[in-house]
Amino acid sequence: MRQTLVEVLGEEVGGSLYTMDWLIQRVLWHLDPSQCVGQVFLSEDSGGHITGHTIVRIELDQAGNEIGLFSTFFVEPGSRNKAVATSFVAHGEKWMLDHGMITAVTYTAETNDRLKRLLVGLGYQAVAASDQMIALSKSLVDPSRVR
Repeated sequence: MRQTLVEVLGEEVGGSLYTMDWLIQRVLWHLDPSQCVGQVFLSEDSGGHITGHTIVRIELDQAGNEIGLFSTFFVEPGSRNKAVATSFVAHGEKWMLDHGMITAVTYTAETNDRLKRLLVGLGYQAVAASDQMIALSKSLVDPSRVR
């Protein structure tokens, strides 16, 4: 998660937002069913080196509706342009659907052009922006089938 923050916000801001202990506890929180309905997805190369991650969870939006949230994405630079992030989105959306979610959302910096391009290309739309942040959202089901 720290790598994502540093890449998007820079070392000075992104590197100082959270302590490493807080980040570790946050990952563990996502994996503790008594705290959160969440999942951590990892990718690794043929040698077992972790090349990226995404974290998903169920969360309430501002209107009190449950949504599937992509909490963070990161793919190391040497593993980019190999469909790793696209695979993360597919696995995350399937996980969300399996948990009954009909909407997937992520929040990111307005300047995170790489993630915005990826998600817009996969059907996400910018739905809100504030304080230099943007929300990208996608319906996971055909709207005509939602009752």
